[in-house]
Amino acid sequence: MHAIDFKEIQEKLSDGFRPWQRSFQFWVRATDIYTGYKVFQLRMNFVKDVKKQEEMWETQHELAAHKIYSMCSDLGGFFLKIAQILGKPDLAPAAWVRKLVTLCDQAPATSFDVVRLVLEKELGKSIEDVFETFDDKPLGSASIAQVHRARVKGDKRDVVVKVQHPGVEKLMMKSRSRLDMNSTLKGRPMQWKRSDVFFIKTIERVLFLFPGWLPNLVTRKVLVMDYISGIPILSLGDEMAKRGINPHGKMAEAAKFNILNSLSQAYGQMILKSGFFHADPHPGNILICKGSEVALLDYGQVKELPDHLRLGYANLVIAIADNNASLALQSFRELGIATVAKCKNEQQELLQLAKTMFDTQMPPGTTVLQPFSEDSSIKKISVEAFPEELFSVLRTVVLLRGLSVGIGVNYSCAQQWKPIAEAALRASGRLSTGRTQKRRWSSLRRLNPGAAES
Repeated sequence: MHAIDFKEIQEKLSDGFRPWQRSFQFWVRATDIYTGYKVFQLRMNFVKDVKKQEEMWETQHELAAHKIYSMCSDLGGFFLKIAQILGKPDLAPAAWVRKLVTLCDQAPATSFDVVRLVLEKELGKSIEDVFETFDDKPLGSASIAQVHRARVKGDKRDVVVKVQHPGVEKLMMKSRSRLDMNSTLKGRPMQWKRSDVFFIKTIERVLFLFPGWLPNLVTRKVLVMDYISGIPILSLGDEMAKRGINPHGKMAEAAKFNILNSLSQAYGQMILKSGFFHADPHPGNILICKGSEVALLDYGQVKELPDHLRLGYANLVIAIADNNASLALQSFRELGIATVAKCKNEQQELLQLAKTMFDTQMPPGTTVLQPFSEDSSIKKISVEAFPEELFSVLRTVVLLRGLSVGIGVNYSCAQQWKPIAEAALRASGRLSTGRTQKRRWSSLRRLNPGAAES
């Protein structure tokens, strides 16, 4: 007769109930935040002074921001990813952005004692046997892992050691399933792969930096890469102020445009040319180096788009760039995006929905989108089905839009990516040179009829 291991049973029960506990905590705390806003709206009915209203709204947003920050920090894992998406200047109040943006690279860190255990188990050696120096204080910590600066024995280069938080894979997968949300992690084990850090040829013609990696120091939970010196994109404004540069002057505007142009061009080529792309361009993963070069860090979320979706998306990019409602409808159907119209002008509203989902450009005079307002295309066109693989593209565009609003450069990624999309369709035999020229003349006639006829 075998003895009953009560401790093992307790651990299994605890592990089984933990996701439900976290889901319950989320809904309780989210309901508290929502209720707080509803009660506040009732109070605002009795305040007539506009200036006083603005001050009260700011206070309410700050209170909510602290609650959201605490909730996401406490629950960790997948909820930190939610915070990264919420903390975008095109979607959230400024108070939310100021608080939540810190979770991009300043999320709660794992203690160094635990990091040491993970490292030594993964590498099969003590830290002292592998590294000449190792900073116990992390450079940054995010939802999946944290990074430490170090130097490998016998090598004069500084490196970054990325260590996955213990239990984060199980935590994020269960959080996703309990919330019934489609995340980019569905069905994929979270581990470092060679493909995650070896796709430089995809964007070899773009001014972009990637950290090299040390192949003998890569495991399922540890990744050692070159250290790249640069300024976090979140600190760009502060750095300009230190150097006495007017953040709204011509020099600053040119630098910001070059930075965003390099980043966006790289993503256009990754998504449309090869379909293999870095799917996590939040501010904590972007460094600004010398000469406005951009370094893209963290390859924990690298996605591959099947050719039929890559080419279907290329069609959609052209539709958005050309303001072509019928092509947008055709592209949605080709991509497998099923919609139900709740309005009469379905094609035009669907085009607006496509722009909201897949373009970075903000409407004139707008700095914060209102996707759930009564006149929003999201209210008028219901999305009934959406291919899982496209969620990574959608998230990438949304994050790029947040960056563009954050640094004050309003641009259209669809306009910028249109030549790349056309080249991808030509290479597949789906777009002839004549059709490309016809589309260009059509665009020119819409912009300047006289020039097109001359």
